[in-house]
Amino acid sequence: MKNTFSLLILIALSQFLAAQSLQDLSFGNTSTLDIVTWNIEHFPKNGQTTMNMVSEAIINLEADIFAMQEIDDTVLFKQMLTTIPGYEGYYKSGYYGGLVYIYNSTEIQINSIYEIYTTYQYWSPFPRAPKVMDFNFKGENYILINNHLKCCGNGYLDLSNPNDEEYRRYLASNLLREYINNNFGNKKVIVVGDLNDVLTDSPANNVFQTIINDTENFLFADMGIATGSASNWSYPSWPSHLDHILITNELFPVFENTNSEIVTIKIDQYLPGGWSEYDQKMSDHRPIGIKLNANLSSSLNEVNSSKLIFSCAPNPFKNYTTFYFDAADQGSIIEIISTNGQIVKTIPLNAGQNTATWNIEGLPNGIYYAVLKTTFNTFVSKKIVLNR
Repeated sequence: MKNTFSLLILIALSQFLAAQSLQDLSFGNTSTLDIVTWNIEHFPKNGQTTMNMVSEAIINLEADIFAMQEIDDTVLFKQMLTTIPGYEGYYKSGYYGGLVYIYNSTEIQINSIYEIYTTYQYWSPFPRAPKVMDFNFKGENYILINNHLKCCGNGYLDLSNPNDEEYRRYLASNLLREYINNNFGNKKVIVVGDLNDVLTDSPANNVFQTIINDTENFLFADMGIATGSASNWSYPSWPSHLDHILITNELFPVFENTNSEIVTIKIDQYLPGGWSEYDQKMSDHRPIGIKLNANLSSSLNEVNSSKLIFSCAPNPFKNYTTFYFDAADQGSIIEIISTNGQIVKTIPLNAGQNTATWNIEGLPNGIYYAVLKTTFNTFVSKKIVLNR
């Protein structure tokens, strides 16, 4: 009887998954800034079929901005845009678009869109010039930079070889960091795209190491995806995780809020043919989406009114991190919560205590939430990243 019941459950589950379609996709909502980066692989790789499926996916995902790479045909791209109500697009004039934006014209107010590093001396690090979008969302100004860096290589960074693919990506990542520091010092900057390399290489071969080391100013928001299960990586065929979202410190408090998140959008799971159909008809890369809490200012006001201060360092961290907060009252605790809502650690605090060090044992890499709770039913949370 027990085996029969289990079999029925499996059959029901398989029928449910099989019944899912692109209409069941969801991601964006009205209270968050929702940005999706998506290498769409030689759009449209399967003609009208691709156009129809991508249009349906965009409509149902309801993100505020889609930053896309590998748009081969701007005529067909423009044709597809006409089928997506409420959205507009931007691409460089000409047949080949490469890097493009699709955005909700009701929610997103465009100030300017332009390319950087366009002259010939930058063609090696940037075979496709980064595309910058300066925009406003709910009264706040943001800078978004869409990229598609040089592909391929052998996994080893050769700083003495200007033709080395890793070296070209190394130059590109450091030029982006330099441009942000020189031009957007106090701006909320988001860098997205197919950066064509992993975040988890050893420091000697990591093309992003300079940025990763600069924890005071930059954070790869998708580090938890990169260090987690391969099932969540953006490029399953290898498998590897090549599509990234980088944020500057002006957005750290926003990203650390529990209403913010970053996910791999597994569109292939909403198709009858699974990954094979997705790869044939849409792309070989999965999109990565980030939600940034647009109501942070009111959340911060609530936290400030209760005079709760909560931070930690280092973050991301390897073996331990130390939390800093106002003097706790008796009975206060810090809870460490996984992204699926499970409490994996509870740290009791004593009256007057204002620091607590957490030594991590037995937990997988990824994103967690640290929540400071007091006996007065006030709390403040912080997103933390374990990256051994």
